[in-house]
Amino acid sequence: MNIERLVTMANDIATYFTVEPDHAVAVEGVRDHLTKFWDPVMRRQLKAYLEQGGEGLVPLAREGVEKLILPPIAGN
Repeated sequence: MNIERLVTMANDIATYFTVEPDHAVAVEGVRDHLTKFWDPVMRRQLKAYLEQGGEGLVPLAREGVEKLILPPIAGN
């Protein structure tokens, strides 16, 4: 998927969780949403993008992506 679209979607999720008064809960909310509803390929793409600088990701999205635990790639 187009990385710009993934960034927009991740930022939208983070925006939803900005109303959460407990920052740690908000970060976990972003991470949990990405884990539950995003395909592993999309999560890998976004995490790799963050590791390359993550331009355009809002801070809460960055933190949620940093906390992602990626499943092993099939066949490895």
